[in-house]
Amino acid sequence: MTLASVFGAALAAAGHRLVYGGGHVGMMGAVADAALAGGGHVVGVIPRMLAEREVAHLALTELLVVADMHERKAEMYRRADGFCALPGGYGTFEEVFESITWSQLGLHERSGSKPVVLFDPDGFWDPLSRFLDQAVTAGFVDSANRSLVRDAHTIEEALNLLGC
Repeated sequence: MTLASVFGAALAAAGHRLVYGGGHVGMMGAVADAALAGGGHVVGVIPRMLAEREVAHLALTELLVVADMHERKAEMYRRADGFCALPGGYGTFEEVFESITWSQLGLHERSGSKPVVLFDPDGFWDPLSRFLDQAVTAGFVDSANRSLVRDAHTIEEALNLLGC
């Protein structure tokens, strides 16, 4: 089993809902498939332009098609209780930093701050964690705000940090 499928299955087994970008491709598509296979509740939020490119996951518990990427992120953040980043690319990086910023500013509707977890079983996020530590040392990030981002090296640790 892949990291994505194990993570999705673990979410479902723990009885937690997955809120994600709504695609059927890539790592998050695999997480969604595994969560669904495990009987989990999976909510996808996808912008119309991606849904029209036929990348929408049509077998989800709930699929919301929204106008654009900004609305997508706002809806995902509204529905999520926390954020867990698996290894990814530019879109993942952007979503991680926006989640951190929203938590820092208390913009999340429920609870003011929501956990942001970098799920890192193989060291993918280590350079980013070191960079965040360097930003604290340089005085650009307050040490209290550095604690908004937590590192997890196992699925159990990730679920625990998310409050699952």
